[in-house]
Amino acid sequence: MQKTTFKISKMDCPSEEQMIRMKLADLTNINSLDFDIPNRQLTIFHTDNHDQIFQQLDNLKFDTTLIDSVSADNYTATTDSTSRERKLLWQVLAINFFFFALELTTGFISNSMGLVADSLDMLADSIVYGLALFAVGGTMTRKKNIAKSAGYFQLILAIFGFIEVVRRFVGLEQVPAFQTMITISLLALIGNGLCLYLLQKSKSKEAHMQASMIFTSNDVIVNLGVIVAGGLVYLTNSKYPDLIIGKIVFFIVGQGAFKILKLSK
Repeated sequence: MQKTTFKISKMDCPSEEQMIRMKLADLTNINSLDFDIPNRQLTIFHTDNHDQIFQQLDNLKFDTTLIDSVSADNYTATTDSTSRERKLLWQVLAINFFFFALELTTGFISNSMGLVADSLDMLADSIVYGLALFAVGGTMTRKKNIAKSAGYFQLILAIFGFIEVVRRFVGLEQVPAFQTMITISLLALIGNGLCLYLLQKSKSKEAHMQASMIFTSNDVIVNLGVIVAGGLVYLTNSKYPDLIIGKIVFFIVGQGAFKILKLSK
């Protein structure tokens, strides 16, 4: 048995953890994965060498480097937690999908592309957690087919959203309702915090369980960006702060789509 530790510089939230789990799910020589998100490290107990594991991680483009690989003769297998993992994934999936629907609806009502874009960011997380559910006890072929469909769907939404932002830049559009932008984004921020709390609570036996609830995740940055944009809309009485944050978030959503598509390869 070998114990190999990797530094994954771009692993900064539970969504990326789930993507890594799915990417490595078809490697039969892996016995267990130990994630340390705050320190951006992943420790893997496995047989054989670590070359294939590193190749799979490197394909995700999360800036993976090898820290060390040592013998682990005293390794003991952990108990199966499939049922608990499924329950957790359903919880965070439900939270993300609820806020996707809320932000999408209120975004169109308030004429805010920032909220619409943020809703698609929440949808992206819902897709990741949904794919993880299929990966828990599911076949790899089914998981990859769903990943491909979900990735293309998300990419199409991001492209149409980006086009709509451009159209609104050059057209005459009503100034968004900043009150709705700020209120709904604050609720979404709480929702993201709850997801991170649940995911970290599930690692109660690990040293990093008490790590920061938010820790620089893209979701939280997006929420804060929409809140700031709402404040700027109020101060300037202009549509442009909302459109600028919408453009940025649609770009992030597009990047997420490409990451999901990588899982189908």
